[in-house]
Amino acid sequence: MTGEPDVPAATAAREFAATLAQAWQTHLGTSLLGAYLIGSLAHGGFSRRYSDIDMAVVTEAGLTPADFDRMRAGAAAVSSELAAKLSIFWTDRTFSTGRFPPLDRADLLDHGVALIERERVHPPRPGLAEVRAYLTGKPFEGWAQGAAQFAALDTLAPKSHKPYLRAHLYPARFVYSFMTGRMGSNDDAVEWLKDHVPPGLDVALVAAALDCRHAAADPDMLFPSRGALPRQVAACAALVSESEAERP
Repeated sequence: MTGEPDVPAATAAREFAATLAQAWQTHLGTSLLGAYLIGSLAHGGFSRRYSDIDMAVVTEAGLTPADFDRMRAGAAAVSSELAAKLSIFWTDRTFSTGRFPPLDRADLLDHGVALIERERVHPPRPGLAEVRAYLTGKPFEGWAQGAAQFAALDTLAPKSHKPYLRAHLYPARFVYSFMTGRMGSNDDAVEWLKDHVPPGLDVALVAAALDCRHAAADPDMLFPSRGALPRQVAACAALVSESEAERP
């Protein structure tokens, strides 16, 4: 859940999102079917320092590049600081176009908070196989590459604080979603992981990263553990290989 120090930031982020939803309704008119909060503002655990502001937009036929650019520009006009944290997931009424990965569709189904809803149009629930295929593609590749790069660093630049902390937290999110097909908060994922630890995964290190996130602290305390990141990747890769070997 969102901690007390993060409550004012979460409130401001929700108000920002509500303002954007109203502006998007004015711009898109009846083509806008719904605008929603997803991510940590919906399922909990919003961090004043590390969280994005995730919004989902469902329209009749998706968004044009001009629509998207106007929406981003409008967000920056409301608050350049909060607009830098804004992540827009969008699609058409059939969920067949745009940017709306399987886990975010599951998040919308389980946790989505309607800001504007002219018509409730929700996707079919992604199956576990679809979620796993997605997770083991670009998300896993990106994490593995980032983990290797962080492990080789001599110093940690301030601009890398957020992705470095996420690299340490990702094993919990990955294992939780890979095994359940669901999207949950960092807190939920780490708690679940404690009872479902893949061989070789350092759960204490993941929990330390979660504590850092709760405190909105610099992750410098975790930097001496950067060499463990490739081992965390290897443990998750072994889980994937074991699951594939067990398929009929």
